[in-house]
Amino acid sequence: MAALASSQIRNIVLAAHSGAGKTTLSDAMYYKTGAVNRRGRVDDQTSLSDYEPEEQERGSSVQLAILPCEWRGHKINVLDTPGYPDFRGDMVSAMRVADAAILLISAPSGIEVGSIQAWQAAEDAKLPRAIVVNKLDRPETDFDEVVATIQAAWGRMCVPVQAPEGSGEGLTGITDLLEGNVEDMPEELVEAIAESDDDLMMMYLEGEELSVGDLQNGLKAAIRSGGIVPIFAAAADQEVGVEQLMDAAIDLFPAPDEDFPEGVTETTPANLIFKTSADPFVGKVSYLRVYGEALNPNSQLVTGAKGDAERVAQVYAPVGKELNVVDTAVRGDIAAVTKLQEAATYDTLCSRDNMVELEGVELPAPIFALAVSPESQSDLDKMASSLTRITEEDPTLHLERNAETGELVLHGLGDIHVEMAIQRIARKFEVSLTTSLPKIAYRETIMSNADVDYKHKKQSGGSGQYGHVLMRVAPAGSDAGITFSSKVVGGNVPREYIPSVEKGVRNAAAQGVLAGFPVVGIDVELYDGSSHSVDSSGVAFEIAGSMGFKQAMRDARPQLLEPVLKVDVMVPDETAGDVMGDLNRKRARISGMEPLGNGFTIVNAEAPISTMQRYAADLRSLTQARGTFSVEIDHYEAVPPQDTDRVIAQYSDDNRR
Repeated sequence: MAALASSQIRNIVLAAHSGAGKTTLSDAMYYKTGAVNRRGRVDDQTSLSDYEPEEQERGSSVQLAILPCEWRGHKINVLDTPGYPDFRGDMVSAMRVADAAILLISAPSGIEVGSIQAWQAAEDAKLPRAIVVNKLDRPETDFDEVVATIQAAWGRMCVPVQAPEGSGEGLTGITDLLEGNVEDMPEELVEAIAESDDDLMMMYLEGEELSVGDLQNGLKAAIRSGGIVPIFAAAADQEVGVEQLMDAAIDLFPAPDEDFPEGVTETTPANLIFKTSADPFVGKVSYLRVYGEALNPNSQLVTGAKGDAERVAQVYAPVGKELNVVDTAVRGDIAAVTKLQEAATYDTLCSRDNMVELEGVELPAPIFALAVSPESQSDLDKMASSLTRITEEDPTLHLERNAETGELVLHGLGDIHVEMAIQRIARKFEVSLTTSLPKIAYRETIMSNADVDYKHKKQSGGSGQYGHVLMRVAPAGSDAGITFSSKVVGGNVPREYIPSVEKGVRNAAAQGVLAGFPVVGIDVELYDGSSHSVDSSGVAFEIAGSMGFKQAMRDARPQLLEPVLKVDVMVPDETAGDVMGDLNRKRARISGMEPLGNGFTIVNAEAPISTMQRYAADLRSLTQARGTFSVEIDHYEAVPPQDTDRVIAQYSDDNRR
């Protein structure tokens, strides 16, 4: 294809609930361009978009893929994104570099949780949106019924611009409602377009005749402003409506030449990396969008945030897993480069003379974690580098060395997300890791006041050891630390030894008396003591402070504390009762319910982390994978008496080693 201008490019992200047909539509669009002789199919494991072994095995996308569709002298970069909640980080990344979003709704299923997430992500990204009602070739599908559901959920601005010809197996084609005579067009569509433009509205109200051209131009402007969300009809697997959708993408959706980010001009290099892939053969592959000056081979650039020098040796056009060499990537295009040394996802490649840092994205927070360890010594040698590379590839994966438990923990957006990352590490880097649920970071505190009189006295020839303290401990709340104060008067504990007492207290507080967990929420007051002119020392008073604190804790009704999560669960209305019942069994407290009015409800709760570590799988089972949730650690609470002995038995030996 001849070199393109920015005005001839369209960057379109496909987003939906898993199973709505995004990848099938992507493959069908690419096939319709004539670029391949045989259409890729998910079921045959020949999809150009789902090319990773994990995707082929699952039959669904786990990462975004790019298919550049050349159509009518234009290039439509189709960004096919995963619909499964565990992998929605790639959907958010694709939204960042797209110019419009197409949300697929499966006609048999209607709006699902992934549909809601896709709509919200497109809204957050301020993208023009369109909706495709797909799978209209399935039995007993009703386009009008799905449209009514969409409008009830997202408003009357969602307007059909197409209608199916027939339904189910009798589907024969798609009718464009903006073709033909204005008089034959649906009044709802004409009114919606007229209401989106003041001039058209005046003409409509005054009875002036609106032309088809007026309405088409009005629709184009309304889509770009967000005033109208057009609804298309399709059966992607039968390739019905596919060509019309590509026509609409060119005619109605914005080109990337219409706006510049702040600080960027046509002569400013500004390339945002939105995805990184760790290829075992090619090395690091960085996918980027060109926002300023065209990107050419042999470019010397820097990362805007860090100033690291990077050389772009070659520029590629990604087609699924393939990288095709190109002479240049013009402003607005999607490209790939390889073997960058320091640049990471959401870095900006720019010139040293004009340092630009384009905005990245806010990624969803992790909700599941596994502790990881190597299976063998050879795995240990490569474990750190492989985990680093997999987190570079997927920034929704977070790697943490937990200082309290000593474990290396991999966090992700769900159990499947983290487990699949472990599988990819084994496949790509030949590193085998064992996994387990992470240890829980419990705390210890006290429930009452206590006084202690502790004397450390040791005589073994020569100078001895003598330190005598009288201390009082009191609860200070689970969100407080250890507060130490001295009320000693008269020098019974010499001033120079008081810091040693405090040091002993704080050292002892690192491991509590129940199971060796860190101690929180205690006020410690040193109010008296005694010393020996020869045998007293800082070490002696440090020991007295440490042992005295432990004795005081034992006398003050020690209590285990557990971390409690704030949980927000979005579920279909019909499963809300089951979900709340399950949360109650997990010792959760339901704090509220929020019906969303689109067949879904948000349940708000607080629950101990000990009962929620496998909640991703539990919720999937309860809702047939139609529910999703978010969590954050909120506070600590007392462990119930019936669970305390179990926790102590489980953790005490490990914590005291």
